[in-house]
Amino acid sequence: MTEPYVKLEIKNEVGYIEFFHPAHNSLPGNILTKLAQTITDAGTNEAIKVVVLKSGGERTFCAGASFEELININDAATGKVFFSGFANVINAMRKCPKFIIGRIQGKTVGGGVGLAAATDYCMATKFASIKLSELNIGIGPFVVGPAIERKMGLSAMSQIAIDANTFYTPEFAKQKGLYTHVFDTTEALDEAVKTTAEHLCTYNTEAMLEMKKVFWLGTNDWDVLLAERAATSGKLVLSEFTKEKLKGFK
Repeated sequence: MTEPYVKLEIKNEVGYIEFFHPAHNSLPGNILTKLAQTITDAGTNEAIKVVVLKSGGERTFCAGASFEELININDAATGKVFFSGFANVINAMRKCPKFIIGRIQGKTVGGGVGLAAATDYCMATKFASIKLSELNIGIGPFVVGPAIERKMGLSAMSQIAIDANTFYTPEFAKQKGLYTHVFDTTEALDEAVKTTAEHLCTYNTEAMLEMKKVFWLGTNDWDVLLAERAATSGKLVLSEFTKEKLKGFK
């Protein structure tokens, strides 16, 4: 696999949404836009009762936003648009009227942790360590922070945000509520995801919709909140501190 993509496949009333980018699944703006739209479309597709979010490849679930695009930001407006990418996906997941199961097969960083946190039920392998590395380059996990705090709590979110050099283990993520189960192999993960998703399809769809509303209670302001957070990151990325940091990645 060399070409980025977002695709939807329906099997036994489960909508499997898969994204991929050859740079460790770090996602540029166009892929994030397509991912948000695919999630929204799955929410209105009557052939789908449950959604699974997954990524292609084996080693990394998602390395966050595209560093290539980040390095080329030269003004605050462009910065806000860039950081709105993950905001739009998280809001699409929040608004989707169907349960979203996360399938996390490998390491996940920054925005990828936000995607995992925005699923309604998330399973992983023992290779699925997590890291919030944003403070390393002079910004912060502002956009994904609300989703991570909602799932893991403020204490755990602040811990991994401050300790921006460390990958935290899948067991840590499980203990803090991000993952429900951690499996030894990808094969075991896939079997559990399939079994769980197809079993959920036997439930009352109206009951699942009402439960999803309960899960996301108190987040109605996130369209505005995450846009404000994106603007904050968009300004910070222009700082001399960040520009100096980014020179090392060119």
